[in-house]
Amino acid sequence: MRRSLLVLPALLSLVGCASFAPSPAKSAAPATGTLDVKLIAFNDFHGNLRQPGSGVKVPDPADPNKTLTVPAGGSEYLATWIKQLKAKNPHHAVVSAGDLIGASPLLSSLFHDEPTIESMNEMGLEFNAVGNHEFDEGAEELLRMQRGGCHPKDGCKIGDFNGARFKFLAANVIERSTGKPLFPAYQIKRFEGVPVAFIGMTLKDTPTIVNPSGVAGLQFLDEAETVNRLVPELKAQGVRAIVVLVHEGGVQTPDGGINDCKGISGAIVDIVKRFDPEVDVVVSGHTHQPYNCAMDNRLLTSAYSYGRLVTEIDLKLDRASGDVIERRANNLIVATNVNKDANQTALLERVSKLVAPLEGRIIGTIGGALTNQADRNGETTAGRFIADAQLEATRDPKLGGAQIAFMNDGGVRGDIVPDAQGRVTFGQLFTAQPWGNNMMTVTLKGSDIVELLEQQFRPKLGVMMFVSENFTYRYDLRQPEGQRVLRDSIHLNGAPLDLNADYRVAANSFLALGGNNFSVFLRGRNPVGGPLDVDALIEYVERQPGRPVPTTPRANKVE
Repeated sequence: MRRSLLVLPALLSLVGCASFAPSPAKSAAPATGTLDVKLIAFNDFHGNLRQPGSGVKVPDPADPNKTLTVPAGGSEYLATWIKQLKAKNPHHAVVSAGDLIGASPLLSSLFHDEPTIESMNEMGLEFNAVGNHEFDEGAEELLRMQRGGCHPKDGCKIGDFNGARFKFLAANVIERSTGKPLFPAYQIKRFEGVPVAFIGMTLKDTPTIVNPSGVAGLQFLDEAETVNRLVPELKAQGVRAIVVLVHEGGVQTPDGGINDCKGISGAIVDIVKRFDPEVDVVVSGHTHQPYNCAMDNRLLTSAYSYGRLVTEIDLKLDRASGDVIERRANNLIVATNVNKDANQTALLERVSKLVAPLEGRIIGTIGGALTNQADRNGETTAGRFIADAQLEATRDPKLGGAQIAFMNDGGVRGDIVPDAQGRVTFGQLFTAQPWGNNMMTVTLKGSDIVELLEQQFRPKLGVMMFVSENFTYRYDLRQPEGQRVLRDSIHLNGAPLDLNADYRVAANSFLALGGNNFSVFLRGRNPVGGPLDVDALIEYVERQPGRPVPTTPRANKVE
């Protein structure tokens, strides 16, 4: 860490920016001067009030072939960075592209993310597009986040909750009973009389990656079509500068830096290409990736996740037409070489005192330590245990009817070590599964499953998966890529896998959406959402005292 801090100034100097040359004005009105406006953007904060364990990887100035991890994030530092950016231009707006809450660490989630809303109020957030995780506790709970009031069951545990002073935006989330958006579709902010519109949306596939009860009665419309329908309405109000905050994203190639746009792919690319030309800036999220793109004469940005980056977007507006004539973006590392924000520190200290006894709540007992240390096969006992828990949680036909469960190794965040009596706490289970991803079950063919297994062993992109106890196979890394899984060794419930048959496969929503480059999951049919991953683990421990440590290999490496 000391070395990272010493080289930080050099690292920050490496950060570049994407920019456009001035584009022709859309209006024929004569120019009467320009106005500079600054947008301060982030996404996928997920209640990370404390500095997350993961920092930001950047090239090592001493050796370009190596990287260093710079400590970054935490509300105390993010607030300071935002304050400094605000000071650079009085004409500014602070915005977020969704998943502000949900899948949050214990410090926020145990209080239904009220601490995060308070934190964002203090930072001066103005507009937040709803993300899929905002629906983790259902639409009514999300509405409470906006309006305030005590939780209907747990009451007010951290004091009176007055709700968000910023606006949730949900242009494409429609209440079936009224035909109207759940939240406003957009907000217009005027800078010395010049209007800028902010449209907020989440991905249209939200119902497939959250618990169905959380989005009951809601309809999620196509993102591009929704924006394009709003453009004439905004133009009728004299708006020519349009910013879209959308909780959908893409990914770069693995060698892309935080201000690059290398090989950008994913759902956001098609969405942006279908936007009306009047859209000037797209702030995106969902994929937890950094990128800074110039695409179809507009900006497309994403700032990683957990408050580790913040995007500084500078717009130059034509005062007469209101149009954007220049735009520039820069992803900045929320480094910890600045003073902590005192208001954020006070909030963290107050909530931390309340969390302590809840972290220690006993959930049940297990038969020994579940470690996150890989064995010779690439498996861990914690990973096997969690995969088994996820299969049990999705076996019910109403929750997916799963026959197999897969768990990504990076999704297991720590050991689960019981005390002398075998007891484990809520805090321990939550630490191992902090993501708050919903379970999803999809249909894949046997041949798809074989290809999915092969995707574990690709050069550079390979990531091991843990499988449920009823599934076994062998692999040989000496074989050519794509032929490393021994076909005749793949068995489900003791029987050979049928390459032509359909199987119901469970995974967390991160994997099921192609996370860790497991693109085969995107072929999944008939998706059914299930419980949160941590809830599946908690219930698994609660149901059977003293569950044994799963030591028998499921993936067997051939030496």
